[in-house]
Amino acid sequence: MLQPVPAEKLPVSRGRSGCPINMTVELLGDRWSLIVLRDIMFGGLTHFRELLNASMEGIASNILANRLAKLVEAGLLTRHDDPSHRQKVAYRLTEAAVQLVPVLAQLGAWGARWLDTSAELTVRAELLAAGGPPMWDRFMDELRATHLSGAPAPEDGVLAELTAAHHRVLAEERRREDAAAD
Repeated sequence: MLQPVPAEKLPVSRGRSGCPINMTVELLGDRWSLIVLRDIMFGGLTHFRELLNASMEGIASNILANRLAKLVEAGLLTRHDDPSHRQKVAYRLTEAAVQLVPVLAQLGAWGARWLDTSAELTVRAELLAAGGPPMWDRFMDELRATHLSGAPAPEDGVLAELTAAHHRVLAEERRREDAAAD
């Protein structure tokens, strides 16, 4: 079930002011909205249960349901019936959400630079920062294909590259921990 998303502007009220920074913060500035978008975008998660169970930050089910509804209403996600199960719904990014890739890449780069982060989670931010706009554009094209057109994720795409790097660093961390334990 496709839901129309306006081509020009998202269906969001002007908020406290018409300032684009304020309106963006009002839409995405709560604790969970960007995390949900991150998990869909970079984790390839599309179902409620996947998002709930994979949440490293421990999002509560009622909060997740609220944020998904908010993001659908705002035009950043669409809901689609899952043919594998009549009670399952898949969430997909809209074009407006896909265009958040550079914003999330910059947030990740800033966090990697200035905050004490874990290596296995930082590697994706570092790769996106190093890849810059050309990599972001490739990733956005990949997300458009999978989320807007329903194509399967490519095995050699940006998401696969980011995931492989994450797994490599995670394996290195485990080897170091095992060596330290011996």
